[in-house]
Amino acid sequence: MAGAFATESPDRRFVFDYRQVGDLEPGQRWSTWGSCEPLSRGPQPWPDWIITDDAAIDTELGVLKTGKEADVFLLERAAPLDERAVVLAAKRYRDSAHRSFHRTTDYTDGRKLPRKGGREARAMAKGTSFGKSAAAGMWARAEWESLVRFHRAGLPVPYPVQIDGTEILMELVTDAEGMPAPRLAATRPDPDLLQSLWIQLSDAIAGLAGLSCVHGDLSAYNLLVAGEQLVLIDLPQTVDLFGNPHGMDMLQRDCLNVATWFRARGLDVDGEELFGEVVARAL
Repeated sequence: MAGAFATESPDRRFVFDYRQVGDLEPGQRWSTWGSCEPLSRGPQPWPDWIITDDAAIDTELGVLKTGKEADVFLLERAAPLDERAVVLAAKRYRDSAHRSFHRTTDYTDGRKLPRKGGREARAMAKGTSFGKSAAAGMWARAEWESLVRFHRAGLPVPYPVQIDGTEILMELVTDAEGMPAPRLAATRPDPDLLQSLWIQLSDAIAGLAGLSCVHGDLSAYNLLVAGEQLVLIDLPQTVDLFGNPHGMDMLQRDCLNVATWFRARGLDVDGEELFGEVVARAL
């Protein structure tokens, strides 16, 4: 029995289900780790801060940030039998009626979509509640797969903990004081750090291209600065550099966007030059 443990006595067996003991507080739920399929959990080996106990409790701590297609919440997962606890970032995708993600076909060109004529495809075309949920789940799954792939390749992304429907739990990226890391757009790096961040970003863009991938929506607003380390976030729209007909245009746009931000802060960089270097390394 999931969520239970048993004790033996000479004459009978007792099964104790911890979920029947006491009520959860508002804003709490039982951990969803145990209900996830193996492919819906992060790549192994799991970090030692991952809590896999079936009896763990998830507690909502509030909104971290809102976005075009999803909101990110702070969620504490705590083990009840000891003092282990970890705060995660819970990204929850909205359905199509409550998000403002535009030009979706540009991003889905060349991507595997629900089978034409199948239940999900029909529901999405009709705009039913199930269809809207399926569409949100499609974007969540796309980001999950990108996070897993990029993490395995050693690229600077948050560790993906699990996906459950339209919710992705991932590592909470923090600064040197343990607070949620700021977006690059909110920072004012000194010249040395600015140069370091540019080099890290150039390497990350080239690393994505080496996997035939483009972020597709890269800017100073979806890059985090964890101390002196740059971290890529917001990856649902990642496209295939060569398989998507817009791939090269999106890569060029990403390069120009980030170069404009760095140049405005005094660093002598060129987006077109970065684009050329990345393409040369990817071919």
